[in-house]
Amino acid sequence: MKRYVAGLNQADGSSENGLIGGLFLVRVERLQYRWHRQKPHYLILLTVLEPKSLAGNRFSTRLGCSPRMLWRLNWFLRDFGYDMESLSRNEIDDQQLIGLSGVVRVKHSVVNGTSLVSLEGFAPRQQWKELSGKKLRIKTRTEL
Repeated sequence: MKRYVAGLNQADGSSENGLIGGLFLVRVERLQYRWHRQKPHYLILLTVLEPKSLAGNRFSTRLGCSPRMLWRLNWFLRDFGYDMESLSRNEIDDQQLIGLSGVVRVKHSVVNGTSLVSLEGFAPRQQWKELSGKKLRIKTRTEL
């Protein structure tokens, strides 16, 4: 079977849409739990809302939920405005997470030829103006 994939001939194996790293206001587009015996995680698809120059870019990343990484998942859920009542009952409803937004610090790295996007920190959406006003450097692929 043949399949048409728009933009395939322009893909060079680099990061998605030229997004390298920095501070972004994002919205959760999709979320999927992936079970693994040692490293269970959520696979998250995020869309950049701001800065405006990168709005619409999407990237995916993993957010671990092993016992050692639950603090980071809790931090993400609180800062993105997840229902605190559900959180207090130790429940996560994937559908409630879709559409939530917040600020993330993204770090891009290449390990053994594999491109990785990791989330270094989170903040509530309301803090975007304050955090973005600090003139933090955001790199794109075209600037490298």
